[in-house]
Amino acid sequence: MIGGAKPLAAPLLGATPPAGRRLATAACAPDPSPALATAAAQSPGQSDRAPPPRPPDESAASSTALRGTSQLSRWSRARALRSGRRLGLDRAAVSLAPPTMPPPTPSLVPDVAAGAAEDDDDDLCDAERDAVAGKAIYMVSDGTGWTAEHSVNAALGQFEHCLVDRECSVNTHLFSGIDDMDRLLEVIKQAAKEGALVLYTLADPSMAEATKKACDFWGVPCTDVLRPTVEAIAAHIGVAPSGIPRSSPSRKGQLTEDYFRRIEAIDFTIKQDDGAQPQNLNRADIVLVGVSRTGKTPLSIYLAQKGYKVANVPIVMGVNLPKALFEINQDKIFGLTINPVILQAIRKTRAKTLGFDGYTSNYAEMAHVRQELDHANQIFAQNPMWPVIGVTGKAIEETAAVVVRVYHDRKQKCSMPRISKRVAPVLVYDYRSGG
Repeated sequence: MIGGAKPLAAPLLGATPPAGRRLATAACAPDPSPALATAAAQSPGQSDRAPPPRPPDESAASSTALRGTSQLSRWSRARALRSGRRLGLDRAAVSLAPPTMPPPTPSLVPDVAAGAAEDDDDDLCDAERDAVAGKAIYMVSDGTGWTAEHSVNAALGQFEHCLVDRECSVNTHLFSGIDDMDRLLEVIKQAAKEGALVLYTLADPSMAEATKKACDFWGVPCTDVLRPTVEAIAAHIGVAPSGIPRSSPSRKGQLTEDYFRRIEAIDFTIKQDDGAQPQNLNRADIVLVGVSRTGKTPLSIYLAQKGYKVANVPIVMGVNLPKALFEINQDKIFGLTINPVILQAIRKTRAKTLGFDGYTSNYAEMAHVRQELDHANQIFAQNPMWPVIGVTGKAIEETAAVVVRVYHDRKQKCSMPRISKRVAPVLVYDYRSGG
């Protein structure tokens, strides 16, 4: 097992949680009865194994490394802002720094169980105050945390009605690169203090099992996000999983053809940005067309990372679209549109960022914005083969999923049941009615 699993295994397998020492409920008020604390410290099963108290500086350093920030991140902001709503919520990923505490010993679990009495009262008060702001969710990964983060975001989407209306709130912590037992235990200890839910994607079965045992011991609710899928695939193909994290050096093998294909796609997409080199449009897998600030460039780069060669062409009033656009296969062209109010807000921010807010320009004026969108709709109507995707309130990943699905449907000559008429005769995809 990685990082010295034996110190964890002994206490977890043989010990039982000490009574009255649950860390999930931290109290700010000091214990009014020192005698009770003394009696509890001498309870059976603890007096002979309790380690000497840590020096105050080490405890503070450990707490600082674990907490990372006094304000927990919030998932709701990103979803709300994409939908045009503004909330006073924050979201950030916290990467856990290596703890400064000494390596664990067989007495680690009793020490942690008694940690509620040893830790600084201020830390417990901070944890309690943070918990008032929302329920905490810890995402623990032995790699970058991409799988855990996106899985949690997808699941939280089912509770958006509650999160957006602020009837409930959720704080998310992402702990990536957790590949040794010491750091894993510190994360679970912190989760116990804050009453957090632990969701983990750990490829090493021994690490995943240790996480489950530690969470059970300290009363922390937890779920293995990765294991059910891995086991289902293993049963289906009849091959045992390797149990090696993707970030492990032992996984670094030969560069594959897929790798070079993605590199080539990214290089092509960067060169074709914003209507550059229209003579190469025929080499593109996907061509995006839309007015300024509809997200063509970030969507192009995202798709390029998936291996698609993408070109994007801006629609500008008074400027004809390149002739090559109408000579290529029309099945690869996609139109992008957006709500005019949201587009105006984006353009105002863009103009301010570039320092143009003090200059006379109609770039961000509502009348001009509507005129550009009407002009784009006329072009889309003249080219009914181009599916038009509304990007209002959508993440880049959501728009990309629509583009890829339609692209492959067309490539395989399949029907497109999820494309519906919204602005006749322009075809606009409504992602809320689809799947």
